Amino acid sequence: MGISQFLATYITQFIEVSGYTSVYVLMVMESMVFPIPSEAVMPFAGFVIAQGGFTFFGVIAVSTFGSITGSIASYYIGLYGGRRFINRYGKYLLLNDEHLVTTENFFKRHGQKTIFISRFIPIVRHLISIPAGMSKMNLIKFSIYTIIGAGMWNGFLTWVGYKFKQNWDTVMKYSEILDIFVLGLIVCGLGFFIYKHWKKYRNKKQS
Repeated sequence: MGISQFLATYITQFIEVSGYTSVYVLMVMESMVFPIPSEAVMPFAGFVIAQGGFTFFGVIAVSTFGSITGSIASYYIGLYGGRRFINRYGKYLLLNDEHLVTTENFFKRHGQKTIFISRFIPIVRHLISIPAGMSKMNLIKFSIYTIIGAGMWNGFLTWVGYKFKQNWDTVMKYSEILDIFVLGLIVCGLGFFIYKHWKKYRNKKQS
């Protein structure tokens, strides 16, 4: 069993066994500051739909509810904690003030529509609710942008996973290439993580 098939099999089994609860909880975490990308969750929910375990409506409804729950929680973190929260706890979540500054600048540059746009951008989507809270953006407008953006993104990823599972035999014909791609992503992610921590350690040592 290759890497891609191993991941697809066991992640799908986990989501199927734990049900909609796992989709909700993971998407709450994804919409907060936890380093859990929706790209690693929603396609496998699509796999479960193709196997008859979930419905499209159920997955989109639950995942979007999870997204708005996590986003509102982050909104209030921004409203009452903001930068202090990231500076104090960000290191445990692979985040730092630089990430927040980048997200803040993105928010200032594009305005409130950023809440919608950010749902399609990694890292930014984890943090964008914090500057929205810091700026005291209207909560109803914030919620509407989040629900529309998250619903579209979650729906797209779910559909991709569903189509992949429907054509799994064809996909597996190219499993060796897919395994190399997945392994490359893992290695790059690990290398980036080590580099960021080494850079931070070096900067502290020099200062």
